[in-house]
Amino acid sequence: MSENVAQQPIRVLNLFTIMDRGGAETMVMNYYRHIDRTKVQFDFLVHREQRGAYDDEIETLGGRIYRLCPIYPQNFARYKRDLRGFFQAHPEYKIIHSHMSELGYFAFREAEQQGVPVRICHAHNAPHGFDAKMIVRTYFKKRMMPHLTHLFMCGEESGKWLYGEKNKSRFIMLNNAIDAASYTYDLSKREELRRQLGLADELVIGHVGRFNPQKNHPFLLDIFAALLKKESNAVLLLVGGGEGMAQIREKAQKLGIAEHVHFLGVRSDVADLMQAMDIFVFPSLYEGLPVTMVEAQAAGLPCIISDKVPPECILTEGLVDVMPLSASRETWAEKILAKRAIPRTDRRAEIAAHGFDITTEAVKLQEFYLEANK
Repeated sequence: MSENVAQQPIRVLNLFTIMDRGGAETMVMNYYRHIDRTKVQFDFLVHREQRGAYDDEIETLGGRIYRLCPIYPQNFARYKRDLRGFFQAHPEYKIIHSHMSELGYFAFREAEQQGVPVRICHAHNAPHGFDAKMIVRTYFKKRMMPHLTHLFMCGEESGKWLYGEKNKSRFIMLNNAIDAASYTYDLSKREELRRQLGLADELVIGHVGRFNPQKNHPFLLDIFAALLKKESNAVLLLVGGGEGMAQIREKAQKLGIAEHVHFLGVRSDVADLMQAMDIFVFPSLYEGLPVTMVEAQAAGLPCIISDKVPPECILTEGLVDVMPLSASRETWAEKILAKRAIPRTDRRAEIAAHGFDITTEAVKLQEFYLEANK
């Protein structure tokens, strides 16, 4: 009996809002697919009733999904009660790993009270600017810190934002690693995808990201409108979902560029879609270390990124140019057109050399969990 118990994998409880195809969710799924699930299994505590894009795959891989109410102020009392009930009902969890920034505070506090020994917070973003929400976020960041045992981050800026620079000695980097081989440039795949998308010899500008303010879609449309004045045979592929999509569709109509902008929605074939693109444009207002930038470089795509995207994400020689957000849309358009001549090549070796190939990084995370569980 004890021998059978010993052979069971340890179960790590990951906390998310919902398992849709966002950057943090995609990163965790990359690790989940590549860890040895006979040794480490992932389960998920989410905060939406509706199913997420990754739920089916999680269950196929053997993961369990638990649902609690959204963490809204009007739900705080109920959420605290539900968390207490959850941890009392599930004493099997010795490791929780939250990807919810400061909103993990409630779970960390309750987990500590219930004797969960390993409480990992993971910093994925480094917001800039200040508004009323930031006052509340700062309050919960500070309240959360005493309850954490490990401070994970995807990039130094995200770590400093969430945990404070004074805790820098405790930061643990976990790279946003990907299956680099699945993104390697393939001419035949490119031709097939372009055929499926109804594209011929157009210049294809690509972007992958949720339709939220952080990703700066309005400016991306402005850039593309300026580009069309210089190169009319161009299209913009927008991959992703989110509540802001309707607003961006409306803006494309107002700019008179709607027929050149393709809204592809949430997709499971991003690796293939990147084959069809010519240039990747990423004018975010802030980022942690975006997994989509790792993917784009693995696909050999020339990239133009804003100066608000951490330079840590530049993993390749000559592929990525940085542009200030203060530069005009016309200047961005000129830079994009200048970048189109760069040939697509196999960049797997560079991705792996920087520690972003999932085959090696998943082993490191697996060993961390096994050691922490002792």
